[in-house]
Amino acid sequence: MRLLWVKTDLLHPVNSGGRIRTYEMLREIRKHHDVDYVALDDGSTPPEALEKFGEYATTIDLVPQTRVDKQGLPFFVDLAKNLASADPYVLDRYRSPELARRIERASGRGDIDVLVCDFLFPARDIPRSIATPKVLFQHNVEARIWERHAQVGRTFLHRAYFGSQYRRMKAAERQLCQGFDWVVAVSEDDANVFRNQYGIRNVSSIPTGVNTDVFTISDPVKRRDGSIVFLGSMDWMPNIDGVRWFVREVLPAVRQEIPHATVNVVGRNPSPEITALAELDGVTVSGTVPNVKPYLNEASVFVVPLRVGGGTRLKIYEGMATGIGTLSTTIGAEGLPLQPGKHIRVADDATAMARATIEMLKDPTATNAMGLAAAEYVRSNFGWSGVALEFMRICELAREQARERCLGRAPVVQSVR
Repeated sequence: MRLLWVKTDLLHPVNSGGRIRTYEMLREIRKHHDVDYVALDDGSTPPEALEKFGEYATTIDLVPQTRVDKQGLPFFVDLAKNLASADPYVLDRYRSPELARRIERASGRGDIDVLVCDFLFPARDIPRSIATPKVLFQHNVEARIWERHAQVGRTFLHRAYFGSQYRRMKAAERQLCQGFDWVVAVSEDDANVFRNQYGIRNVSSIPTGVNTDVFTISDPVKRRDGSIVFLGSMDWMPNIDGVRWFVREVLPAVRQEIPHATVNVVGRNPSPEITALAELDGVTVSGTVPNVKPYLNEASVFVVPLRVGGGTRLKIYEGMATGIGTLSTTIGAEGLPLQPGKHIRVADDATAMARATIEMLKDPTATNAMGLAAAEYVRSNFGWSGVALEFMRICELAREQARERCLGRAPVVQSVR
């Protein structure tokens, strides 16, 4: 099979959950299929991305696009212009007539079996008129993220703005999903939202995976007493909100009982408000690192304190694969088939999160035992080869759906998971 894969960027450096999921899956797909990869380039594509695309794609086509940086006056001017748009800003930001032309030209060659739109953001640029079967790969229910931002916004203006973006995103997401032959979700929870709220008939879910060759079980003896680690892209708003909440609302109570407790924030491009947290006692902001594994190996507890988010968090499986004890909010662990108390601790308010952190740090034997149980579970069940196989089965269904439609027959309606 030959796929036309459409995304807003290339995958190197592979340093975010979305990139990791796509990269690991495409590496497996590429072993048996051809992948023509088309992406936008705002001039910031690093040389590494161009040098290494062969790890996951047969060919690449970069489409130049002018995009304002998310800092400074031009960005806020862009936000103001978006107030007159029916779409949320994150969709307007990636509009590209040239990308639409390239997609139409590629699909017109006649050798593309399935087009995959990776994330919702470039979906406006997918011509609805092309005959190529179209699959939308939804890493999140995007509207749900904005709804949760509106619920936890710090000020009235934050909540009002996020609420407006939520309403626009929900309308746009519903309309865009309905223009694809198949929608792929990353959890059955998300798939049910697409079915029940958006009326999508052909929707399936694939599991989250983990690279068990990279994330190996570490020695619990080498874990530092009292050490807590957070792992995630620090230019993503849900992570910024979660880390700020944990450091400001949870960590002080933990340090009252365990004065030597520390938290290390590991992840790319920390925002100024996150780097400022390093001025507080017990807080380190490591930011962008070449390899996250050493930070997971040395910490005693891995926290995922998300109050906003969607889809599933790959970082939970990566941490669990090393054997570290994991503590998350309900939203942080959403969509993952984990048993609280057996594989993971779950707490949602600041008091419960602080108490769970203290208990896990004070009882490393129980924490390590839970970590090892989780490691055995994810390592046995969630390798990327199986995830890729399920994804390609969905692509086959989408192709069959398009074929039946062309022949005027009843459409295929089937769920893989």
